[in-house]
Amino acid sequence: MEIVVFCTTPDTKTAEAIAQKLVENGLAACCNLIPGLTSIYTWKGKVQKDAEVLMMIKTDDRQYEKLEQTIKELHPYEVPEVIALDIKKGSKDYLKWIQEVVRL
Repeated sequence: MEIVVFCTTPDTKTAEAIAQKLVENGLAACCNLIPGLTSIYTWKGKVQKDAEVLMMIKTDDRQYEKLEQTIKELHPYEVPEVIALDIKKGSKDYLKWIQEVVRL
């Protein structure tokens, strides 16, 4: 099944490096980088506010474990956001392309 994985990064350079590695290694078909995100969250008992870049990663759920491991290896955060949602519907051609591109 195809999934979309969300991951925030501190800057575009970090997001680009992670995205490049994921796509090159066949762990993701596509990564969209969305700059200009503001995140407000609690970390170590304090409310934080940071500018971040959101990564939207399209992949196959059978590659999730490797994808998460690769993100954790490359990510500067102690606990990076890595969450996945099933793609319930979508263009059949696009979903087929994800299956063709992601290496299983």
